[in-house]
Amino acid sequence: MSSKRCLLTVHAHPDDEASKGPATVARYHAEGVHTVLVCCTGGEEGEILNPAVVLGEGEGLGSRREGELANAAAAIGYDEVVMLGYRDSGMPDSDANKREDAFWNAPFDEAVGRLVKVIRRTHPQVIVAYPDEQTEYPHPDHIRAHEIAVAAFEAAADPDLYEDAGEAFEVSKLYYTVWPALRMVKLHEKHLELGLESPYDEKFLERLSRRREEHFTTTISVDGFGHVRDDALRAHATQIDPTSSFWFGLPDEVRHGVHPFDHYNLARSRIGPLESEEDDLFSGIS
Repeated sequence: MSSKRCLLTVHAHPDDEASKGPATVARYHAEGVHTVLVCCTGGEEGEILNPAVVLGEGEGLGSRREGELANAAAAIGYDEVVMLGYRDSGMPDSDANKREDAFWNAPFDEAVGRLVKVIRRTHPQVIVAYPDEQTEYPHPDHIRAHEIAVAAFEAAADPDLYEDAGEAFEVSKLYYTVWPALRMVKLHEKHLELGLESPYDEKFLERLSRRREEHFTTTISVDGFGHVRDDALRAHATQIDPTSSFWFGLPDEVRHGVHPFDHYNLARSRIGPLESEEDDLFSGIS
């Protein structure tokens, strides 16, 4: 794997990969980059948010969502999906959050070691993970996914750590996803421009106003890949209502042209400064 470029993303639940940078992954996959998705949990504690979906008798939400994840990953262009093997932790103070098999309660070193093993096997030059600032949605699994990604980025390069996880490997860069406030603002404005009712309520617009000036170091053009986000979201039928104006309120050709960019923050780099402006996650990597 070391002779080929590889991008590895770390997500908490099935469907996170469809809402956080799927078009970026699709673009790099189309360019020949080997793409790996690590999903930390099975999403067992999610709710069914699409009224058209009914589980079959005896069917668990986790098994349904794992199938949805496979379909979404194929739509995006992931070459490999790795389930880290933990259970959805649910929200703080919930019964699920107290379970021993929940991701949040897993021994930290064990979870890091599982990710290190994937890193050392697949040799990604770039890892994309969640940011450290998660006050807007402090889900335990998102927080822990961030923590193990940072720890594994460092540990994978140390031959004295996790010796049974394979030969040490240095990842060149670690990026954090940036919540797409700028895109959402422009979608809201486009609704109004076209005389359509915006699906974003006052509470959501207030949230956008707080995040509009969010910092980022890296802007990736995903022009031509907007349909990938749509296909990936719709693959998660339990979580995404295909009639939702929140996700699909504008005609496809209009929506895909509204800010066709994904943004990231360069959080760790072994090859250069952190604050340089970039248009390529592999910038500086030979």
